[in-house]
Amino acid sequence: MGSATPHRVCLTITLGFVPQLRLALNQIDSTVGDLAGNAESIVRWTRHSAEQGAHLVAFPEMVLTGYPVEDLALRPSFVAASRAALHSLAARLADEGFGGLPVIVGYLDRSEAAQPKFGQPAGAPQNAAAVLHGGEVVLTFAKHHLPNYGVFDEFRYFVPGDTLPVVRVHGIDVALAICEDLWQDGGRVPATRTAGAGLLLSVNASPYERDKDDTRLELVRKRAQEAGCTTAYLAMMGGQDELVFDGDSIVVDRDGEVVARAPQFAEGCVVLDLDLPAAAAEPLSGRVDDGMRIEHLVISGAPLPAYEPELAGGYAERLDDDEEVYSALVVGLRAYVAKNGFRSVLIGLSGGIDSALVAALACDALGAENVYGVSMPSKYSSDHSKGDAAELARRTGLNFRTVPIEPMFDAYMGSLGLTGLAEENLQSRLRGTMLMAISNQEGHIVLAPGNKSELAVGYSTLYGDSVGAYGPIKDVYKSSVFRLAAWRNRAAAERGQTPPIPENSITKPPSAELRPGQVDTDSLPDYPVLDAILELYVDRDTGADAIVAAGFDRDLVVKTLRMVDAAEYKRRQYPPGTKISAKGFGKDRRLPITNRWREHA
Repeated sequence: MGSATPHRVCLTITLGFVPQLRLALNQIDSTVGDLAGNAESIVRWTRHSAEQGAHLVAFPEMVLTGYPVEDLALRPSFVAASRAALHSLAARLADEGFGGLPVIVGYLDRSEAAQPKFGQPAGAPQNAAAVLHGGEVVLTFAKHHLPNYGVFDEFRYFVPGDTLPVVRVHGIDVALAICEDLWQDGGRVPATRTAGAGLLLSVNASPYERDKDDTRLELVRKRAQEAGCTTAYLAMMGGQDELVFDGDSIVVDRDGEVVARAPQFAEGCVVLDLDLPAAAAEPLSGRVDDGMRIEHLVISGAPLPAYEPELAGGYAERLDDDEEVYSALVVGLRAYVAKNGFRSVLIGLSGGIDSALVAALACDALGAENVYGVSMPSKYSSDHSKGDAAELARRTGLNFRTVPIEPMFDAYMGSLGLTGLAEENLQSRLRGTMLMAISNQEGHIVLAPGNKSELAVGYSTLYGDSVGAYGPIKDVYKSSVFRLAAWRNRAAAERGQTPPIPENSITKPPSAELRPGQVDTDSLPDYPVLDAILELYVDRDTGADAIVAAGFDRDLVVKTLRMVDAAEYKRRQYPPGTKISAKGFGKDRRLPITNRWREHA
């Protein structure tokens, strides 16, 4: 499916002549805990870089262990395994004939000395990177700035490094940094200028968020100007649990002008011929800006003879906003399924927009042959909803069956005599039970179709439509669900393909169809209004008075905020799902379930 499917690329950019350095930035995926598999990938991409004639090869932050490792960092056995894998990798690269090629690899290390300032003894974990050369680990360093916001808990796990590593390669000094070292002021960026480095290279595992690509570009431009040198920002690509890594590696010159930019959501290698300043005859040493201690390593002091660049490339095309978000959802779902050892998914198809979008995402991520849909109509299900579910299956080619729940519903009602909301929720829970039974029998994992709007206000049924192993659109507001569905259909039409989502699923009023004539707006405001309030309260932590001051009706604001606060216990029991916003439910937004503080009191 177009750009939603990762592909391998190689760009080569020409900047000039001596002193020259051919830099290979490997924008690749890795899996947390798979030390052997990740090492194999590093060897494979190093071979590719060497075939391109690279002089210096780099890989993302913690690529050897995967990122984030979370509490695995607190297990001494895992830290020891990471360190052992790093040394084995260095030897393996030499055995493969790449011993003369310096390779930068992120991994999990531990501090050798106690750091009383941070309350940590010797042996505390560190988010680190190493330079491998000649079969040895010749230089190591740890991230200096540790993020402690959003999904990041690095103060929980790591102690910071206090060095500025500078590697001299073919007569050019290359300063090294790790991710947050660029995102925060001070530290390694000004120290790089003081040290007179010709290149600042940062290795990163920066999770995707909507609109972050523009923020990231401006950041790299700013840091290049502050460092006074060409700056390369190498990013990770792939998915890990809720997080998606979008690649989008960037290289800018000392003035902040873009030299190269890698594709989004694509695994690959960016190779650049850089014309960089020659290193000083005597490298600077000692403590510099913010107490950074320069640690200088000379791998090759003499510049290369001038050579003619072999290839010329350019700037990868940017995705538009909807394609970018859709691609992130595809990559996140594919990674979760594949990395957890599954091959197929199961979706309850209601004929509505949410399950239709989830089905389209699943088909693009895994192939329609690995997607199983089941329609579970009740006596309240409309003919058009049953027809829309079947039409979706026809358009996409996914596996489809229909299993009515009415006989089961009647059996329960004969025993319990439920009414009202209990009767409505019984239908949803019967569907959830059926999905989990099929999952157990056939081995598919169930995808939960809930969107961010529903999760925010608790418009879902525990153990009903909330069952599942993964929620692909958990962080997508309902308004965006409609927009993404329309984009996916439009993209298919432009390619001469069949639009996967029936038009009726997009245009009809959303409804759970648990009672006659039910529509979502019986219980909720119109979604554009609801989503605008939710974005202020959930994503931006805006208070009730400020939301009213922004132009919203006070009664509506108070009602909405009450629903959000009351639904915290439901959200805690919802499965993980792809994060695309700055504040998704889960690790980003952590509120107590038992909580008597009310913003709307």
